[in-house]
Amino acid sequence: MKLKIISSVCLLGSGHKYQKRNFKIVSKKLITLFFSIAIAGLAISQTVVSDKQKTAVSKDTVKKNQMLVLEQELTPDSLFVETGNFKLYKKTAHASYYADKFQGQKTASGIRYDRKKFTAAHKKLPFGTKLKITNEANGKSVIVVVTDRGPFVRSREIDLSKRAFMEIANNKSSGAMMVTIEVLQK
Repeated sequence: MKLKIISSVCLLGSGHKYQKRNFKIVSKKLITLFFSIAIAGLAISQTVVSDKQKTAVSKDTVKKNQMLVLEQELTPDSLFVETGNFKLYKKTAHASYYADKFQGQKTASGIRYDRKKFTAAHKKLPFGTKLKITNEANGKSVIVVVTDRGPFVRSREIDLSKRAFMEIANNKSSGAMMVTIEVLQK
């Protein structure tokens, strides 16, 4: 009788070793599967983010290309005259002009800033948007094209190129004025 009990204990013991070995194999496979799923999920999420970034870049590139065409239409030696309907964007907006130190530097649209052209920087309006800027003090106005982002001063709404600012300024030595901003409707 003792032999039978010992032999069955030995069989249980050897079966336990096989169970441990099987458990280790299964757990290794599960861990490998878990990490594979995690890596695949990470790769997919990066692809989605990358696609969104590519879409944003391509939209910006289209705007830049459109802006390049608009920039070629502008002539730095003459006033840019545009006919069409202008829609009021903002009344009594605070306008200033770019400092001379920005001359020749790239703008957010990729075009180099030229103080002799009729351009502007706005925080939200798309690149290539044509604006009619009217000095509220004297009624003079000028048409500009948005080529940059800014101004980065809280109280200011728009930065004009130096030439555009001087065309409508009452006082040539002032650095700011109150203007009405109108957007050209397409």
